[in-house]
Amino acid sequence: MNKEIPEKILELIKKITNKRALIVINHIIKNGQITTEELEKEYGYNHPPRAARDVREAGIPLITLRVKSSDGRTIAAYKFGDFETARLDRVKGRISWPKGFKQELVHNYGSVCMISGAKLEPRALQIDHRIPYQIAGDDAKIKELDVNDFMLLSGTSNRAKSWSCEHCENWKKTQDLEVCKSCYWAFPENYSHVAMKQIRQLDITWQNAEVKEYDILKEESTKAGEPLPKYVKEILKNRGK
Repeated sequence: MNKEIPEKILELIKKITNKRALIVINHIIKNGQITTEELEKEYGYNHPPRAARDVREAGIPLITLRVKSSDGRTIAAYKFGDFETARLDRVKGRISWPKGFKQELVHNYGSVCMISGAKLEPRALQIDHRIPYQIAGDDAKIKELDVNDFMLLSGTSNRAKSWSCEHCENWKKTQDLEVCKSCYWAFPENYSHVAMKQIRQLDITWQNAEVKEYDILKEESTKAGEPLPKYVKEILKNRGK
């Protein structure tokens, strides 16, 4: 298998320090591909696409294919893509967050998930690039980290963003920075599309004393025989009538 990988790619792989990325890469070098089942059962990764994304973010191209699991389910597998498309400038991997950077983000945005609006403890929030690293990259040598280039997300919102971005045509083909800049997942406070689709999305979280208001809405929607999102839309449509 090694003979099929260009020497310059092998040299660059040696420079990757991300543990998850290296596990995926070394498994593929040895076996030709790696499945989500293997990532979960052999390596203990409960979110296999994240491990695959680490490889892509390091600049190594992967393609996703569908295979059968040990129990007959259809699952994903990953193998190397066209090495001519390797992002050689990305192999160095992500930068490490400087000490206190999360606190800067909390000070700037508040201790909230910027997608759901949920108020959470800082430890429950994850730092994420507004524009995916796969598109924009990092280069700490060129500039200081700017809080405006990052956001705070809950684990749930971060996974939802990852899934949506990785299935976006801009991610898979053109990788146009300007497209990302106008996307909901990068700037939920001001956007014109969601992963290149004409969608307007509103995530609302009720917390603490607000939960009673949610329960009332839920009870009313049940009585009306409508899903809660549709019921709330009807309320908004009829306001002022």
